Amino acid sequence: MIYKFLLLQVRNENDPAKDEEYEAFIHKIENVNFDLEYTLTQYDVLNLPLGDDLFDSYDIIFVGGSGEYSVLDEHPKISSFIEFLGKCVERGHPTFASCFGFQAIVLALGGEVIKDADHAEVGTYELSLTDDAINHPLFKDFPKNFLAQLGHQDRATFLPASLTNLAFSQRCPYQAFFIEKKNIFATQFHPELTYKDNMKRFARYMPIYGKLFGEEEAIKRMNSHKDSPESNTLIPKFIEYILR
Repeated sequence: MIYKFLLLQVRNENDPAKDEEYEAFIHKIENVNFDLEYTLTQYDVLNLPLGDDLFDSYDIIFVGGSGEYSVLDEHPKISSFIEFLGKCVERGHPTFASCFGFQAIVLALGGEVIKDADHAEVGTYELSLTDDAINHPLFKDFPKNFLAQLGHQDRATFLPASLTNLAFSQRCPYQAFFIEKKNIFATQFHPELTYKDNMKRFARYMPIYGKLFGEEEAIKRMNSHKDSPESNTLIPKFIEYILR
């Protein structure tokens, strides 16, 4: 059997991170611990419709980052994207969402997301598991504290009751969640990125981060990237959990 996976992307056509993100997901899918035949299709949310036919066509839906966009933007395509992720939850369609997708699901279910540059996390950060994560199949082998790759200014300030928080950081209280019996899992961090991937993306956006953090602090953050071996296991673990 050939499994069909879909990667939803909210990125401009000329954004070099578009294909880099696709390759990052491919590299993680390749780490599944059994023989897996699959296809991963890139799907341009900004230019293609998000119809119910996608649920019948794809076994798992992945959601990546967003480049220049925010879930708080008043943009018809982003509004329809948030609505579509709400349908993913309603149907219980297997979905793994990172960063932008995490925030979109929070909004779709009635939670709150704000822009908070003072608590922006860009680089490698230490996260901690909540008590609910200890026996969760994706986190049960994790240490209490682990490293992850992040790149966000927006953050959730309130999670709907249906979302179970699994991780937090000093700057952001909500870093991962699952929805009981729905096959929905999301992270504020980027488990698809290695520290080298994240460092490359940081360097590309250095002019932006120089203004946000100050040039000296931005350089310090770029040079502080570290390996994140535990968080990089989450995508293959999710696939194994769903397909088994």
